[in-house]
Amino acid sequence: MNITTGEGQSANNATVLQHLKHFIIAFLLISVAAGLRIWPLQTFESEAVWLTFYPAIIVAALYAGLNAALFATVLACLTITYLWPLFVSHPFIDNRFDLLDMAIFATICGFISYLIETLNCTHKRLLQAEAALKTSTNSEQFAQSIINSMPSMIGYWDTDLRCRYANNAYREWFGKPPEEIIGMTFKDLAGEKLFAMNKPHIRNALEGKPQRFERTLNKANGNVGYIIGHYIPDFGSDGTVQGFSILASEVTVLKETEAKLKLAACVFENTLDGVLITDANGIILSVNPAFIEITGYTADEAIGQTPRILQSNRHDQAFYASMWEAIKTKGRWNGEIWNRRKDGDLYLERMTISMVRDVDGEPVRYVSVFSDITALWRKDEHIKHLAFHDALTDLPNRTLVTDRINQKLLHYNRDHCSLALMFLDLDGFKLVNDQFGHNVGDDLLKEVAKRLLVLVRKSDTVARVGGDEFMFIFDNPKGKDEIEHVANRIINSINEPIEILGEVLQVGASVGIAMFPADGNTSSDLIKNADTAMYVAKRSGKNNISFFSHKNDSTTM
Repeated sequence: MNITTGEGQSANNATVLQHLKHFIIAFLLISVAAGLRIWPLQTFESEAVWLTFYPAIIVAALYAGLNAALFATVLACLTITYLWPLFVSHPFIDNRFDLLDMAIFATICGFISYLIETLNCTHKRLLQAEAALKTSTNSEQFAQSIINSMPSMIGYWDTDLRCRYANNAYREWFGKPPEEIIGMTFKDLAGEKLFAMNKPHIRNALEGKPQRFERTLNKANGNVGYIIGHYIPDFGSDGTVQGFSILASEVTVLKETEAKLKLAACVFENTLDGVLITDANGIILSVNPAFIEITGYTADEAIGQTPRILQSNRHDQAFYASMWEAIKTKGRWNGEIWNRRKDGDLYLERMTISMVRDVDGEPVRYVSVFSDITALWRKDEHIKHLAFHDALTDLPNRTLVTDRINQKLLHYNRDHCSLALMFLDLDGFKLVNDQFGHNVGDDLLKEVAKRLLVLVRKSDTVARVGGDEFMFIFDNPKGKDEIEHVANRIINSINEPIEILGEVLQVGASVGIAMFPADGNTSSDLIKNADTAMYVAKRSGKNNISFFSHKNDSTTM
């Protein structure tokens, strides 16, 4: 059984109980009347017995209604007919005239009951009509109050285009109170220009077609407002249009917001920076075209995922923990981070992550704006590389080799180690330049650099410090014999013929050697002394090795 059926059953039960209550009251009233007649009033003439029951019937009709009064009438007749002889010595119904009296009593009681019921119903209807009228009046006043307080313009215009109703909102737009507007024509109120613009909509509304349109209006105070207008036809009982209602809602704020949103959307779509928006749980909600171009992921592939699809695994957990700590405490993080494109390539981006909070201060969105700075980073790295490397051979230059010597000296002072610095100058290089040109000379220097790199260990360093001058840092040699062995390998490697552009060339090398700590405690001393030793070797002939000597400036081998 459904709820409606249950409610109907409860209503039926209540009605039955009410009728039963009324019948019990009628029964008690007749019983009281009969008791009064039998005991204190029995000395009166028997013909007046019916008068005893009239008050009971009237009370039953007034209190319990027609059915209870009729029930009381029947009980009175039954009481006189069957119970009366049990309590009095003479019967009341003795002949046909007594039956006629009873019939007249029943008829009169029925008429009285019907009359009372009719009067009660009429009174109730009058009360209901009065209440309905009062409610209708209150509802009309309430509705009128609501309509007048509405910010939208609400009005009614008949087929003659005269205003029949206008609410208070018209005052703000046209500077006139509603009582002045009522009776005016549409053209007089709106003006020629606005009337001409709205005329097609008015015509359609009078033809029974609802209208919706947007319009820009000048307010009475000089401000410009945007409205959405509705013309709603009013049909009479015969189906003809009797006029139309107007509902004009101001949407100026919405229009301004729409313009801002369009501008934001334009920026979002056209900015060269990638933009990624997630919800509070980090689920990607939106990406812009620059995101797609930078990462390689389409919008469909990214939306619904998390930014972890871009993770490069080049940063540890401490990096991300620090990032999110800044976002939670400051509401923003910016910095550089390595990420991975869809094709697997790594790229460096400069990123700003901002937290967007709701009115309660809880995070609802995270907005990430980033730019790909991989090319810039590579350019910076290249510039840094050029600052410390030789442009021709890509070997460390004098600045870098000096810095490495200083670093090694700090390390060696702590661990009591040593090093050997070899200063190498090519023999016969000027002749190659003069005879074959600088291009061939450059290629020769590149080949020499390659051969030197083959001879070094990871802990050693080869550098080009001049035109045809090179330095070789020999890390922690075991003694002069090992140093001399390496120097001879260098000379022998350079002495091997070199083929460049079809020409077979052969050059030599002079090597000067300074040792730490015996020949100097600073990088400048070691470089100066190795250079001095190299010139001693060069004066002794080609392909010579010379160790620096404090006693005789140098010793030739």
